[in-house]
Amino acid sequence: MPDAAIEIDAGGRALRVSNPERVVFPPTDRTAPVTKLQVVEYYLAVAPGIMRALHERPTTLERWPKGVHPAMVLSTREKGGGDAFFQKRIPRGAPPYVETARIQFPSGRFADEICPTEIAVVAWAAQLGTITFHPWPVRRADVDHPDELRIDLDPQPGTDFADAVPVAATARELLHELGYVGFPKTSGGRGVHIYVRIEPRWTFTDVRHAAIAFGRELERRLPGEVTTKWWKEERGERIFVDYNQNARDRTIASAYSIRPKPGAPVSAPVTWDELARVQPEDFTVAAMPARFAELGDLHAEIDDVAHSLQPLLDLYEQQGAGDMPYPPDYPKMPGEPKRVQPSRDRDRPRAD
Repeated sequence: MPDAAIEIDAGGRALRVSNPERVVFPPTDRTAPVTKLQVVEYYLAVAPGIMRALHERPTTLERWPKGVHPAMVLSTREKGGGDAFFQKRIPRGAPPYVETARIQFPSGRFADEICPTEIAVVAWAAQLGTITFHPWPVRRADVDHPDELRIDLDPQPGTDFADAVPVAATARELLHELGYVGFPKTSGGRGVHIYVRIEPRWTFTDVRHAAIAFGRELERRLPGEVTTKWWKEERGERIFVDYNQNARDRTIASAYSIRPKPGAPVSAPVTWDELARVQPEDFTVAAMPARFAELGDLHAEIDDVAHSLQPLLDLYEQQGAGDMPYPPDYPKMPGEPKRVQPSRDRDRPRAD
């Protein structure tokens, strides 16, 4: 029989939480089980941090209404029918305080996504089974000009978080040379994310080109350790700089978001100096509230300065290598090279 619903205070609003004792994350050998109520309470405990990450941003909800249990599957663009799913349109029956922003997909279609303006919206989404929040890198006042450059350092098979950390250190040096302030966080998995606030003057295409330039420069400085190759068969055991995370309708799990992995890890802001000392599993739903209470939001200064993207756009032109492939679900984009896996490219020159 389902647990009786309870009512909690969510930033001054009464929020009904149904089945509060439902186990969302089963126990592991390191962690206790995490209930639905604990997920909601976690987001309330880190309210200033999660709101800094989501405020006024169109946000896709990653919902796991049955919990995150073994053998459960997330529906994707390629394959539906899973136990969990991404919700890009505001759910029916949303309370009146849940506001939206209209965004346009690469296909030209539109959607009204939730746009958090207060912590009650986050708590309400968590009560619906939202585990992870995926905000766009724009504010709703101008949804066509990103205010955030996102550097995604993604370990490929054969590499791990420990391999991403020295790449992040080189990225820090490059940011300093560009005059940028970067804010690192764990991905909640094996990767490292670095955010840079930018002036909302450039298009998604421009920001994506800037990420390509940044990745190519890391590749030049760390040969054999970093790759910008889009096709998996070409990446090898290297850290992939996923430049396409800056394309329209591509999002990254926000700072403080829970990730649907055993133990309920979260994407945790960290200082540059502690990055080499931590492990992603150090930051969980159970551990993060105490860290937040002690240290506050380590991304608290992220909005203090918005940088010009021009230095990276100049670098993109100087590199002279042109554009790179978009994800497969995108329409053919201007200036994009042939979008075909190298091993299937019949026109590709073959070695004798």
